[in-house]
Amino acid sequence: MRILVIGGGGRESAICWKLSQSKDVEKIYAVPGNAGISKIAQCIEMDYESNFSNLAQLVKKQKIDFTIVGPEAPLVNGIADYFQKKGHPIFGPSKRAALLEGSKVFAKRFMKKYLIPTADFKVFSDPDKAMEYIKKEGCPKVIKADGLAAGKGSLIANNEKEAMEALKLIMVKKTFGKAGEKVVIEEKLKGKEISFFVLTDGESIKPLVSSQDYKRIYEGDKGSNTGGMGAYSPAPLSSSLYKKIIKEIIIPTLKGMKKEKREYRGVLYAGLMIERGQPKVLEFNARFGDPETQVTLPRLKTDLLNLLLAVNERKLNKITLEWRSQAAVCVVLASKGYPESYEKGKKIEGLENLALLKNIFPFYAGVKRENGNIVTSGGRVIGITALGRNLKEAIQQLYRAINKIHFEGMYYRKDIGHKRG
Repeated sequence: MRILVIGGGGRESAICWKLSQSKDVEKIYAVPGNAGISKIAQCIEMDYESNFSNLAQLVKKQKIDFTIVGPEAPLVNGIADYFQKKGHPIFGPSKRAALLEGSKVFAKRFMKKYLIPTADFKVFSDPDKAMEYIKKEGCPKVIKADGLAAGKGSLIANNEKEAMEALKLIMVKKTFGKAGEKVVIEEKLKGKEISFFVLTDGESIKPLVSSQDYKRIYEGDKGSNTGGMGAYSPAPLSSSLYKKIIKEIIIPTLKGMKKEKREYRGVLYAGLMIERGQPKVLEFNARFGDPETQVTLPRLKTDLLNLLLAVNERKLNKITLEWRSQAAVCVVLASKGYPESYEKGKKIEGLENLALLKNIFPFYAGVKRENGNIVTSGGRVIGITALGRNLKEAIQQLYRAINKIHFEGMYYRKDIGHKRG
């Protein structure tokens, strides 16, 4: 089969890498891909977030059999609906279903309606009223832009001053554009976070292995939110908690979406906070996580293409998911200045050293080719993943591997995988 992967980050790098191992894959195309992905896929530069007619023409011209969508923007903008009308098989939820990620306001109101456990919240479209609410209720609070903000639209305010700054940033300065026309202000939950992913074809559910990501830029979970600085799998998850998540969150969400005529097909992510054994939803995503995908797919033994096709063809109940017992850890190497303005064009040295290491996998994100060299072109540059017999071994192997590569201003967290339990 000829496959198109939409996106150009570390998640898509991992998806292309896993697809390349399938005996049924003849050729992989990536839009836009990147210099690292180009080693295993033909990369084509074109708008993928909203100009779906060009993508459909590419699918027709190259006789592409199946499209897999990585990022959230094209899903929220309706790419799955567009492709289905054109008769092009595609993996990803409809526009109506993807609103679970596309609007924090919709997601929170949906959870309240269907009694899905989540933080108490209020919605505001007027910054002055939002500020009055903060003065009255006090902090800490979490302030979230309603729309898509590349994983950076959720701001924690520990005091009134931080809350006012967050509201000005989102609603007055419009840092996230239209995404900040409304905000959700919610209570700050305490506990431990976990990423919970399920595949669903609208009828069957197949949970993926547990994982945990690290959103904050600095060690000890300090500093600004990012798209993700690392992840590990498996994350601690007891059988009783697993059953509770399925029963109280996943099944009611999928049933509720069907009742709302928003049937969900694809991968659903629930970002959860666990306190005293009780899970509450922090947010939903309508696609694979980044960087959770980079620790999930190296552990997956099942053919990824067959799995995603089964979702598309409503045959998920016929698939048995098989996993490696090994642990996986991913650390993201970032550019100096990320997640604010960051440097670009720095030559990455030592990549050839990684090819000599067993169970080490580089997943490329913000990179491009320049004068025969791979150079930095984004905030998150490369995610390095290691597999080990256990978490401790994977962590040791990973940081040894990171020491073999370098670019000017390279920054990464040194505590990924240490916060668990």
